[in-house]
Amino acid sequence: MGQVALYRKYRPARLSEVIGQDHITTVLEAAVKSGRVSHAYLLTGQRGTGKTSVARILARQLNQIVDTAESFDIIEIDAASHGLKEDIKELIEKSVIAPIRDKYKIYIIDEVHSMKHDAFNTFLKLLEEPPAHVVFILATTDPQKLPATILSRAQRYHFRPVELKKVAKHLRKIADAEKIDITDEALKIIAERGGGSLRDSISLLDQLGNLDGKIDANIVEDILGLAPDKKIAAVVAAIKARDTAKLIQVLSELESAGVSGRTVADQLIKKLLEQATQQPELFELIDKLVDSVEAFDIYLKLRAVLAAHLVEVGELKLGDGAPALLRAEPVKPVVSEALTEVSSHDETIKPVKKPAEADLPATVDWDKFVAAATKINRTCGSSLATASHDYDGETLTLYFTSKIFRARMQESKWKSVLNSALGGLYDTPPEIVISDGVKPKNQTLAAVADIMGGGEAL
Repeated sequence: MGQVALYRKYRPARLSEVIGQDHITTVLEAAVKSGRVSHAYLLTGQRGTGKTSVARILARQLNQIVDTAESFDIIEIDAASHGLKEDIKELIEKSVIAPIRDKYKIYIIDEVHSMKHDAFNTFLKLLEEPPAHVVFILATTDPQKLPATILSRAQRYHFRPVELKKVAKHLRKIADAEKIDITDEALKIIAERGGGSLRDSISLLDQLGNLDGKIDANIVEDILGLAPDKKIAAVVAAIKARDTAKLIQVLSELESAGVSGRTVADQLIKKLLEQATQQPELFELIDKLVDSVEAFDIYLKLRAVLAAHLVEVGELKLGDGAPALLRAEPVKPVVSEALTEVSSHDETIKPVKKPAEADLPATVDWDKFVAAATKINRTCGSSLATASHDYDGETLTLYFTSKIFRARMQESKWKSVLNSALGGLYDTPPEIVISDGVKPKNQTLAAVADIMGGGEAL
């Protein structure tokens, strides 16, 4: 007989042993003790969060089974392979038979969303009028596929992804018990890759536990095909420094090392999300990175998206390692008359004061404008920093590629911030127009697209 997998060996035997689902286990324990038993329970949530374990524990507690003996009155069914109408009809026929030994005949139906449509209709009749001795415990990772009639007839409990700290702490207990020599940093990486799934995290630890010697972060990253954390940090640093040459260099190093582009994108998204609450402008970049994982050549897409982002947010630090076209000075595009006109959908922000006899400023100092807005309201300033702009001597037109930021700036409270910021810089501030359109890409952005193989840079 082979060695028992760690996730099976350390599967919880009591509700109190379930990790990270206290909001569920506490309620179920109280219900069992009080004797308030429902005829149907629905357990939902991502894979590996404890649904099946809780279903089995709940079934045994309802039947007051305290030993490890198997029970013929607890029946497990996989709806993915037994979800036809004929299967449900057979279930109905057997459900009317009284339990062999225990109080209840309990059916645990996993991946219940996999039932066929006609099977659901048949199963619904059983849920509406179940035999008194029958309890159903349904589990699914995809509850939106369940008919509303099924959802309304079961007590629903949603399992959350297990917190990273709790996963890492549990992995440490297992590693110590199994005498696996592994660092806390390595366990943290395993927990992160588990994505909130305790079972997946334990399975990764099991995989690495066969290695000889001390297991550190570098070994885990190498085995799992991850980008070293310092490399991801270098990409983020290059984004902050607007250093395109360094950005492309690090991405090329990761590609040469054989790290998949999808993995790099995933790690980079998680790293940027940690900082996005303080830098709202990162959300738009994160959104584009999410789309990049579907690209045919993910590394190509990553270079294009990240380099284009740096062009948009401000001046670039382009070293000798950057392509010649990327080192070219940005050229202000020629905006056609049609683009400078305000459409019927544009929102115009009236200036605080604009005497007819006063002179409008010849230019608008964009950096000072952003700084002034940020001083008044940090969120407004961060959003404004993502915009591109044109000033024709009378009107300052703002262009936002993000629909979220554009909509935000069209709200009255944000308009007043922009108005006040510009009014504080000039005695006679120009009108501010928030365009519904997107400013044409400048020549530097076009250069990015050419370098990356043509097509859209964003």
